[in-house]
Amino acid sequence: MDDYNLSYQCRGNDGRPHSPQQNSMDLISLFIFFVVCPQESNVCCKMSFSIKIYADRYLQIFVQLLIVTQFVIIKMQGNWFVAYLNCIELFGGKPAFSYMARNNHNDKSQVPNTRVGRLLRERELRRSGRTSDATDGIRGLEISDIDSSSGSSSTEHNVESEESESPERRPIKQRLLVVANRLPVSAVRKGEDSWSLDISAGGLVSALLGVTDFEARWIGWAGVNVPDEIGQKALTKALAEKRCIPVFLDEETVHLYYNGYCNNILWPLFHYLGLPQEDRLATTRSFQSQFAAYKKANQMFADVVIEHYEEGDIIWCHDYHLMFLPKCLKDYNSQMKVGWFLHTPFPSSEIHRTLPSRSELLRAVLCADLVGFHTYDYARHFVSACARILGLEGTPEGVEDQGRLTRVAAFPIGIDSERFTRALEVPKVQEYIRELKERFAGRVVMLGVDRLDMIKGIPQKILAFEKFLEDSPEWRDKVVLLQIAVPTRTEVAEYQKLTSQVHEIVGRVNGRFGTLTAVPIHHLDRSLDFAALCAIYAITDVALVTSLRDGMNLVSYEFVACQNSKKGVLILSEFAGAAQSLGAGAILINPWNITEVAAAIGQALNMPAEEREKRHHHNFVHVTTHTAQKWAEVFVSELNDTVIEAQQRIRIVPPQLLAGDAIRRYLESDNRLLILGFNAALTEPYDIPERRGRDQIKEMELKLHPELKQPLTMLCSDPKTTVLILSGSDRNVLDDNFWEHDLWLAAEHGMFLRSTKGDWMTTMPENLNMDWVDSVKHVFEYFTERTPRSIFEERHTSLVWNYKYSDVEFGRLQAMDMLQHLWTGPISNSSVDVVQGSRSVEVRAVGVTKGAAIDRIIGEVVHSKGMSSPIDYVLCIGHFLERDEDIYTFFEPELPPDSMGGSRSKSTDSTSRHGSEKRPTPPKLQTVGRSNSSRRSSGGSSSGSGRRSTQEETAWNVVDLKSENYFSCAVARTRTHARYLINSSEDVVSFIKEIAAAGASPSNSSY
Repeated sequence: MDDYNLSYQCRGNDGRPHSPQQNSMDLISLFIFFVVCPQESNVCCKMSFSIKIYADRYLQIFVQLLIVTQFVIIKMQGNWFVAYLNCIELFGGKPAFSYMARNNHNDKSQVPNTRVGRLLRERELRRSGRTSDATDGIRGLEISDIDSSSGSSSTEHNVESEESESPERRPIKQRLLVVANRLPVSAVRKGEDSWSLDISAGGLVSALLGVTDFEARWIGWAGVNVPDEIGQKALTKALAEKRCIPVFLDEETVHLYYNGYCNNILWPLFHYLGLPQEDRLATTRSFQSQFAAYKKANQMFADVVIEHYEEGDIIWCHDYHLMFLPKCLKDYNSQMKVGWFLHTPFPSSEIHRTLPSRSELLRAVLCADLVGFHTYDYARHFVSACARILGLEGTPEGVEDQGRLTRVAAFPIGIDSERFTRALEVPKVQEYIRELKERFAGRVVMLGVDRLDMIKGIPQKILAFEKFLEDSPEWRDKVVLLQIAVPTRTEVAEYQKLTSQVHEIVGRVNGRFGTLTAVPIHHLDRSLDFAALCAIYAITDVALVTSLRDGMNLVSYEFVACQNSKKGVLILSEFAGAAQSLGAGAILINPWNITEVAAAIGQALNMPAEEREKRHHHNFVHVTTHTAQKWAEVFVSELNDTVIEAQQRIRIVPPQLLAGDAIRRYLESDNRLLILGFNAALTEPYDIPERRGRDQIKEMELKLHPELKQPLTMLCSDPKTTVLILSGSDRNVLDDNFWEHDLWLAAEHGMFLRSTKGDWMTTMPENLNMDWVDSVKHVFEYFTERTPRSIFEERHTSLVWNYKYSDVEFGRLQAMDMLQHLWTGPISNSSVDVVQGSRSVEVRAVGVTKGAAIDRIIGEVVHSKGMSSPIDYVLCIGHFLERDEDIYTFFEPELPPDSMGGSRSKSTDSTSRHGSEKRPTPPKLQTVGRSNSSRRSSGGSSSGSGRRSTQEETAWNVVDLKSENYFSCAVARTRTHARYLINSSEDVVSFIKEIAAAGASPSNSSY
């Protein structure tokens, strides 16, 4: 059935709403309309129906009846479903109601729930020449980017209505801000206020020129120094015509940022060339200044992006030059949609960890919503580096940090293949082809096109060719190698040395195998124009790509695109990113193995025509379908969807704790209970993930933060405040840290309790089964021996195996092996809970949780302190595992606010002692609005102890807590049941110092 959206608004020509009597007439007309126009099924329809209201009611009725008559006539003709009916507007009337129907079967608002489903749907829309609009989840609610030229959607439109639609109602394309180090233009200054601009033809330029679904803007450095304001304004104006926005960098920043940190440190490292060797302190200081300039330049890029940013824009950052940019942007506005793509390889974690600024760069990139690489290997290396260096969780989707997922994926770039195939039909290119065929008639042509760079493997290529000529003398006068070596960084000594080396090898080979009329190698130290390059690609029989390490290498793609007639053979290095895309049709080689490359040359030259055609067809289909335009479309689509998925996937993050509100409520209360976790909440911040394991002995020794000693003393001395330290740690750990404070200690998740002025007592349930301990202990000891730097802790109620100092990958595998063994063996029939932390495995008896122990703890505290007034304020702060977060929900109201009156109260029995050990008696809990008898029957069992409290009546409530006086706070855990969030233990220290100072201050008016 069709869905009818109805908006009903009746107003006169003075703009005032109609009276009830007038509205009744309108409703009668509306009723007649639905009678004569019943719902139709399986019809794609969209109809707008308007009634104008006039001052003269009789005229209104007449017009309304006329409208209904018109619809009846149109309906009888069978075409009213595609009609737009607009009544003649008389006397300036305003619409009374409008009607629109849409067919559910074709409704685009029905967005798939899964990421893959949404992306598949988006792919189908692109293939059918359509673009999804604002109702699509793939674009986001604030976006409307239907390609108006496509003329298609899930609902049929009337062509005349589309043409007559006002410009204000036409869909607006989503803006795409492309941020790269260099703008796609070459700027030359012609005068004080005039510039000449030439568009550069690069892979990224051609990729985004084909993306028509977005309104693209380029942001980057123009490649020239413009110190004067007049020149900057003139260049900005000239670039605006090219949809480019400049970032102006001074010469010093460019030298340190671009020539220094980018090209001298990051580029060699990412290509496995290692860091420059330091031989003096001046080099170290230079590295530091280069890194500072790198961050400064990234912030300058961010400032320009922020200046031109509009809500809903997509920001696409490119390459290693701008690794800090995602962080700069997210620090300004966390709602920005930011993607980052690396066009070079990303090294393994063992290489990346040598970089001094390794952690800062990784964390900056992780601020992006989507991180893209050319191949899966590079993406895997990045995830591994985040796991091993930052201690974060790597998942199949990306990297997760406290509930926030940064998606990491592979997006192999392509080329604009049609540009090359069209170029082959140009007369100038065909003339080049004829000349080249005549020049190399009778010889097989091999081709290499590379930048003259260390990573391109040009010396290895020429040595392999020399080896082939040496082993195959019959080919010496039948084959020629054309090597195009485009000079780069000619002022750098290493590149000058490489140039000399290549020239030396070429001279030796030509001298050894050349003749007076021909040489085997034609070497050019220059670039070629596009027409000449296409012609050389077209006449080549074998293309030889011997990159030692290459992000993608699009030369292989360009060669394939120009070979649909010749069907030449591609020899491709396995260390080039293109090998993962074109490997099936190419001959893959290891460029370091000269003998293997020489053999591959022979295989290519002797390959049968049928095999050549099959290999070429496979690669040609890939190159022509996986174009640069498709690459850009897919990345932007997945970036849009990543933002949507994040909103669906992550729980609602609790708000930050407002210290002022919590302190004000604290001061207004009469009996306060402060429940504080210990580890990662009150401890010194030794265990920083990226520095984890540097000093394991020191990190393992839990120490109270030194700045908390005085604030805790102040809180404990307040007679209105009770402080409880609730931790999973051993009793000795708590004794060592809190012996000098007058507070309560609850160790091993609350199973042991004592006041610092008294002795330890147990709060364990009487029927706690611990028969499983010995068998599990043997398993934990075995895996501790087999996992270097892992730790086994034996407690009275649980066993813990911790591998946070071990190799993260090996530790995770060992933990999986351990759990599989435990579930199938020692604990298969035991009453235990297995609690998995981020780097730990803990086995506990059932019922050993902080929430299960808290009511027994409160009962003992109330009895021992002789409290005569109920607890009316509770503050609970901790970094607890999910299994222990029942402590947060324990104090939450159990009944809806309307039936509870906004407060919750609990009653307690007299405490008693059981056996030879001290055991607190759990309090009976009573909720306002419930009968005492019903609550008493469940008082003991609520703790999980299996025991019930005595049935004697109580005269007062233990806890009388209003909702606004309860503050549960999770420390550095966004996935939590707590009401509020505190970012770090340092923030906990600041808050406790503040609340202690407020309680001790004679004047608290500021709160």
